[in-house]
Amino acid sequence: MTEHSKITASHLARQAIVYLRQSSTSQVENNRESTARQYALSGRARDLGWPAERIVVIDEDLGLSGSGSVMRSGFARLTSEVALARVGIVLGLEVSRLARNNADWHRLIELAGLTDTLIGDADGIYHPTLFNDRLLLGLKGAMSEAELHVLRARLNGGIKNKAARGELRRGLPVGFVWGEADGEILFHPDEAVVHVIRTIFARFAELGSARRVWLWLRAHAMKCPLSLGGHHELRWSEASYHAVHSVLASPVYAGAYVYGKNRCETVLDETGARRKRMRKLSMDEWQVLIKDHHQGYIDWPTFETNQQRMANNTQPRPHSEGAERSAGAVREGGALLQGIARCGHCGRRLRTHYRGRNATPGYHCAGKAIVDGRGVYCLNVGGLQIDEAVVAAFLEALEPARLAATLAAAERLENDREATLKQWRLDVDRAKYAVDRAERRYRAVDPDNRLVARTLEQEWEAALRALEAAKAELVRREAERPRGLSATERQKLLSLGADLASVWHGPTTTARDRKELLRTLIEEATLHVDRDKAVAHLILRWKGGALSRLTVALPRSRPATVRTDEDTLALLRRLAPHYPDAVIAGILNHQGRRTAYGHRFDANRVGYLRTHWKIPVCKAKAPAADGDIVTVRKAAAALGVAPSTLHRHINDGPHPGRTGDTRCAMAHSPDRGTQGPLPRHARRRL
Repeated sequence: MTEHSKITASHLARQAIVYLRQSSTSQVENNRESTARQYALSGRARDLGWPAERIVVIDEDLGLSGSGSVMRSGFARLTSEVALARVGIVLGLEVSRLARNNADWHRLIELAGLTDTLIGDADGIYHPTLFNDRLLLGLKGAMSEAELHVLRARLNGGIKNKAARGELRRGLPVGFVWGEADGEILFHPDEAVVHVIRTIFARFAELGSARRVWLWLRAHAMKCPLSLGGHHELRWSEASYHAVHSVLASPVYAGAYVYGKNRCETVLDETGARRKRMRKLSMDEWQVLIKDHHQGYIDWPTFETNQQRMANNTQPRPHSEGAERSAGAVREGGALLQGIARCGHCGRRLRTHYRGRNATPGYHCAGKAIVDGRGVYCLNVGGLQIDEAVVAAFLEALEPARLAATLAAAERLENDREATLKQWRLDVDRAKYAVDRAERRYRAVDPDNRLVARTLEQEWEAALRALEAAKAELVRREAERPRGLSATERQKLLSLGADLASVWHGPTTTARDRKELLRTLIEEATLHVDRDKAVAHLILRWKGGALSRLTVALPRSRPATVRTDEDTLALLRRLAPHYPDAVIAGILNHQGRRTAYGHRFDANRVGYLRTHWKIPVCKAKAPAADGDIVTVRKAAAALGVAPSTLHRHINDGPHPGRTGDTRCAMAHSPDRGTQGPLPRHARRRL
């Protein structure tokens, strides 16, 4: 069957789609002949009988792979048009342009067969409903996928083989450059870059935390070099935590060549679409790890120690069966055993708390048990006596090392300042080089070319201003530099170091410093509290495995607050409005009631109870007059006067009545309506 015999009037009545695709942007830019050949397929569609208005070119997928690992909007559009039976023929330069994986390719063949759609390439036109054509299309799709696999296997094999020898040149971290020989890695030629990297590792060995190294760099205004990739120059910027952590976590700085630390995986998202993600692998899963490949800033054992130290600085995870938690980085609080104390009852890591005005430290177990329907900690104890016992054992263990520790502290005070000043001196040297380079460029330009000469002149002036600023900053920092220790001062410092306890309790030694010192020798402290005997049993596990057992006496718990019996308080509340304190004391004693401490009641003790529980005192009442209490209206009716007249006489004072004395008393009068109680009411002696 010829090509034209497969084309019917039904096919010509529908669209002819020309699909274009190239695997990468580089191919689109450089292999333009292939792109032109694909666009030329529109002419072939016209030669086969399709008019120009029904020829559609889909070129949205130029620069995208056909392996199915990326989303191709153009291919999705093509598939939907075929499924809707709007396409008479699909033209592509070759099958690999349509799809390089069998899943997409056979789905397109199946849809084309159902909707009577032809598929054409440079070799001919195929009808998917014909067995031979369908077989040939399937074979071409399989060969295209196999071709992609072979090409990828060749490339990856060559890359892995070169990486296994440590010769594959990839991006290097800041502080290294590639040498001339195969796989040769050298220190960066810029001394300032090398100095910053060495300073980061030195400060981490001293401070023990990536965050504290970052804060130290910011406090001393030390800038870090930032690589922009390629052949770009390094850019100096303010130190960031990410930059410090990247230096400490990279094995390249330990002299190792590493390849394959990450793995690219294809997963399905919540919508069912395929997505690529990078997964970090553990060290035993790295494809290539060559130790001692080149000279590093630190050795490999130091790198492993640093990784373990940073892992221990992470926040502790929730306790679970068989899971170990890290101690965490030291904090500013005064609890010395923070992060290294463990509960001797259940084995959980103890947490710290602070109470009172002086923020007294304490330790408690995070696990709660249900006792009498309430959750209670299995351990909750103050930390003052426990910390004092641990400090005493620690200072006793440090007796032979006191003098060496003092000398190291004195040297560190001088080295820290010298390291900071060296960085600023190198900044001045770098600024001088920038001035010299700008001057050479300015003098090399043609004087008649004023447009270029003015720009170079401005760059030269900017470099000169930067040099002056760097010199001024260096002078200022050198002026702030504290003078070195004299021989007499060093001798005094050594004499102070002989008494390490004075240094430990000195005002300049922070809680963080004390906890750092403890962790250099003590690995873990297990705490068990015996409340019946008021003692705490401590087991200190030192670095190296040695154990020390301490018994610490705890202060006895104070008894519960003594309170007066609730029935007695209830009776007091009922009697207080009607009787004075002395009468109430007699009533309580008559009933056999006693105070909280077992004493008899008297007026003073009753008054104290009333004051403490805010019970009102009994108020003395005026002697009652003879007669009945009546309202102003009734009194006015009885006296034969108007209520207003009686109100006036009441306000003026006592008024003799015709039948006796009229006296005033407090009562409530309905004549006032909703205005509240009257100030006075009449009382009449009948």
